[in-house]
Amino acid sequence: MQLAKQSGEPDQQTSPYLRAALIDSLFETSAPMLTGLVFGAGAAAMTALKTGSTLIWACVALLVVAGVVRAFIVQRYHARKSPPTVEDAARWKKYHQIGAMIQATALGTWCSATLLFTDDAVAHMICLSTTTGTLALGAGRAYGRQWVFQLQAALIYGPTVIALALRGTPYYVAMSVVCTAFLVAVLQISANLHRIFMQALVAREREAALAGQFDTALNNMPHGLCMFGADGRLAVMNHRFSEMMNLPDDSVQGGVSASDIIAACVASGSISNASGSMILSEIENSQARDMITTDPDAARNRSLSWTFQPMAGGGAVVLLEDITERRDAEAKISHLARYDELTELPNRVNFRNEIGRLLAIQQGVDRLSALLFVDLDQFKQVNDTLGHPCGDQLLCAVAGRLREMLRPEDFVARFGGDEFVVFQQDIHSNEDAAGLARRIVDRLSERYKIDNHLVEIGASVGIAMTSPGVSADTLLKNADMALYRAKADGRGTFCFFRDEMAQTVEARRTLELDLRKALANEEFELFYQPLVNIKSGKIATCEALLRWNHPVRGTVSPIDIIPVAEDMGLIVDLGRWILRKACMECMKWPEAVSVAVNFSPQQFHQRDVLSEVRYALEVSGLPANRLEIEITESSLLRNTQLTHDVLSQLHSLGVRISLDDFGTGYSSLSYLHNFPLQKVKIDRSFLEGIDTDRPLTLLRGVARLSADLGMSVVVEGIETNQQLELVSTDGTVTEAQGYLFSRPVPAVRIRQLLNASHGRRSTPDEPLVVVPSRSIA
Repeated sequence: MQLAKQSGEPDQQTSPYLRAALIDSLFETSAPMLTGLVFGAGAAAMTALKTGSTLIWACVALLVVAGVVRAFIVQRYHARKSPPTVEDAARWKKYHQIGAMIQATALGTWCSATLLFTDDAVAHMICLSTTTGTLALGAGRAYGRQWVFQLQAALIYGPTVIALALRGTPYYVAMSVVCTAFLVAVLQISANLHRIFMQALVAREREAALAGQFDTALNNMPHGLCMFGADGRLAVMNHRFSEMMNLPDDSVQGGVSASDIIAACVASGSISNASGSMILSEIENSQARDMITTDPDAARNRSLSWTFQPMAGGGAVVLLEDITERRDAEAKISHLARYDELTELPNRVNFRNEIGRLLAIQQGVDRLSALLFVDLDQFKQVNDTLGHPCGDQLLCAVAGRLREMLRPEDFVARFGGDEFVVFQQDIHSNEDAAGLARRIVDRLSERYKIDNHLVEIGASVGIAMTSPGVSADTLLKNADMALYRAKADGRGTFCFFRDEMAQTVEARRTLELDLRKALANEEFELFYQPLVNIKSGKIATCEALLRWNHPVRGTVSPIDIIPVAEDMGLIVDLGRWILRKACMECMKWPEAVSVAVNFSPQQFHQRDVLSEVRYALEVSGLPANRLEIEITESSLLRNTQLTHDVLSQLHSLGVRISLDDFGTGYSSLSYLHNFPLQKVKIDRSFLEGIDTDRPLTLLRGVARLSADLGMSVVVEGIETNQQLELVSTDGTVTEAQGYLFSRPVPAVRIRQLLNASHGRRSTPDEPLVVVPSRSIA
């Protein structure tokens, strides 16, 4: 805070509190001021009587008037009923200045007149001593307004000093010098007092501000706080503490002891007697500790956290926090972490830990237990047809039925999705586990009524029996493998784990590792099987088929590769490699020959399938009309609108679309109508019994319908000349594929066949020359 050093006045930045305090300092010592007024007027009257001077009597009258005015102002100031505002302080300062100036002028005039116009030494002594005393008195009283005192001192002592000098005698002149020095000293003393006073006021204001801030912070903090001194008496308590403890106002008066406070807390019902004793003990021990108390009122069920922190000079600070919501949230989080929110059954983590604990207890004890892995059959159809809310209700119903079937010592959990696990303890034989599994399959297969819908599902169960030293993870893995076998056996049954299952899983895992390595090292090769145009006898298209040249397994068929690649998520990368490789190989063939590439549903429905096709055509330079993409019905079943859009965009590029294996799935004729297809490949199953009327009529009907819709028709699996003759008689089948023409062959061999095919016949009227597959494959 800046002060005006020259005038002694506070600047414009001074706070209203300081301005009011400065004005108040002018009136706070009224008794000395009034005493000085009385004695000043009396001294002046004495000199007037002594000298009989009219001028001095006039000064006496002026001093009396000044005294009456100032006494009235002081009396009015002290009679006010409220602290002065900023405006009031300015008005009272003005009143004080008027009275002080009148008195100072009267004193200065009286003293100088006495010195100049009389020769009475006694009168001189009286006036000089009176003005000197008045000046000294003013220095100790009017320091709050420095410039007022400076003007007052000049009016009182200035004329006196001048009058002494004007007397001209050496003693009076010397006295003038002494009085001048005294005036300067008094002004300096007053300035020092003013500086000290201002520093004290500023410090007091800062302390008040800090105290206010501390009080605000203390009473607005979320924690309750109590501070006890070294004598065990209460020093500070905030409102939050008294509010949390429901304490009456008269119980928090300063000076009460810690025992009184704790007794009041117990009396209010906020803590129990036992908790109060522990809290009081912690306060007296003055050690850093934490403790939690529970509310005696069970309806509130409140949890309070107490923190005790000792102070350096003795005593302790107690912090109180209501942690009820936090503990409830932690309990809920803990429950959610260990239990399934939907079924309220233990979850996977909880089950895993509990099984580990139970198995540890059974170590070294001749006790048999079983772990049953339960999977619901047809549950996905319920979600797809009735919606997930119905599916959730069904899971809750399943959980309820499982609880009903189990003994108290058994343990059931939801493992995830539509999978449940049961740990059956203390059984006598495998037959006990089989009996429970049979009951689970039967009970879960009974009808459910969900939102007025009758729902039927099934269940498959895998069983793993405990053995000495078996771990929870091993038990779960074994039960999972048994479940996989039960589902493979037709679902709706149960299966025990056997050692050979682990061997099968290990073989599958080894195959997956080898497959991942093969993709990285490009150990794959493409074989090609021709599709022959029946009319021309020439090879029109070659289908690219994957082969894996495994260093140990030898050549691996796509039947073994594709399902594993799909499960591993490698089919997209593998399909991308096949597409590019096939396009580049097709560029080495005659221009009239196309290449056909099979797309799995996963590959077809990837986001960037169009970009992949464009890129393969671009890097190979293959025209789009020489690429044929073969898809199955399963690709058309997923997201029909998106599938239609993708097929339409591929068709706009010029790529031909072929529906593969028609007749093995739903064989919906709507596919032929709704999707932009250019070719239909009739599955080899249609050739079974083709020498009878019914299969042949069916095949010809499908072929004729497809041809009428403007699509080419291919029959797969042609192995004999008789089959070829039967399918080609009515002219609706345009192409044929099968071992009669060639088995799948490597790229080098397919080039030889293409050269032979396109160089052997010069006219379409020449008969088709069929080379036995064993001679060219």
